[in-house]
Amino acid sequence: MSDSSPIRIGPGQPTRAAPRTLAGESSSLAGIRHGRGATLSPPDRFARHQSSPVDDGWDSLAEDESAPRTELTFEPARTIITRNESPDLGFDRSINAYRGCEHGCIYCFARPTHAWIGLSPGLDFETRLTCKPDAARLLERELRHPAYRVRPIALGTNTDPYQPVERRMGLTRAILTVLDRFSHPVTIVTKSAGILRDLDVLKALAARNLVRVSLSVTTLDPDLARRMEPRASTPARRLEAISALAAAGIPASVLAAPMIPALNDHELEAILAAAAGAGACDAGYALLRLPLEVAPLFEDWLARHYPDRAHHVLQRIRAVRGGKLNDSAFGRRGRGHGVHADLLAQRFTRARRALGLTRGRPLDCTRFAPPPPPPEAQLSLF
Repeated sequence: MSDSSPIRIGPGQPTRAAPRTLAGESSSLAGIRHGRGATLSPPDRFARHQSSPVDDGWDSLAEDESAPRTELTFEPARTIITRNESPDLGFDRSINAYRGCEHGCIYCFARPTHAWIGLSPGLDFETRLTCKPDAARLLERELRHPAYRVRPIALGTNTDPYQPVERRMGLTRAILTVLDRFSHPVTIVTKSAGILRDLDVLKALAARNLVRVSLSVTTLDPDLARRMEPRASTPARRLEAISALAAAGIPASVLAAPMIPALNDHELEAILAAAAGAGACDAGYALLRLPLEVAPLFEDWLARHYPDRAHHVLQRIRAVRGGKLNDSAFGRRGRGHGVHADLLAQRFTRARRALGLTRGRPLDCTRFAPPPPPPEAQLSLF
């Protein structure tokens, strides 16, 4: 799917809205919208009231076959760097300039965060986005604080920093430009070849060992990718992006995630091999997570797109999650447990070593140096 999808941009925050509800579904294909991942829109769990559709006899529940447009609103923010102390994460700070993601990945663990702003983790998550237009200015202010201590900042930890709307807004590029000026290290996770638009800034950062990029490659099957990640770059384009980054001297690794039992986990070695052939220097993987509303969304998607194997896939997921569809315990969220999870970990370790995907190195945190503030900022002190 190209980045040319229609979009409405306007100020203000999204309002708590009644969820979109599907009706008249008589086959496994009902509810599937071209270019969108979610087939359901469950209500947000914080709403005081819930609504149920009632047919008034005038076809009021008829399905709207038109593709829903993407809407973007501006979200005011006082700070931009988010801190965390999770033992499962390899970073302690991150930036997410966008809330919601137009890629529409059905498995996205960030979907439940949309409930915090009164929207559905389903279709709303991929069609009703918010952004923080002052992200770069806020970042510069926080980096100049006397108490700030440098550690790598992670981009792409919640929603993709290079989702289609980035082409119009350029918030990720603005953030990278600030980090480049401050010689601040940054890590990026994306599944979009759109990252190549910022090749110039990334090359400048890489020349000082200040950037590491991870391309998420979930499958090499274009049909599965189109169904599962409808607006993300194709698998081939992601591998091309790894190749282009490597050729430019930018450390690029592959993230085989999420691995879904009985759906794409058999591709693990092939994904790593393809990435190694494209020039990747390191690799990682993660097991599927289905927190909160993501579980019923994934179940419904699976039943509609792959009804012949839906039951088997869900049973295999439960086998690595202690009999449940999700396990949020630290240490097990990204890896699972049990025989199948252990086997996946062993397969990954063996393939990673055999392919030489162990050449990642720590970023340089010693170069951090805030540049002199612009003249207008100095005058504002008087």
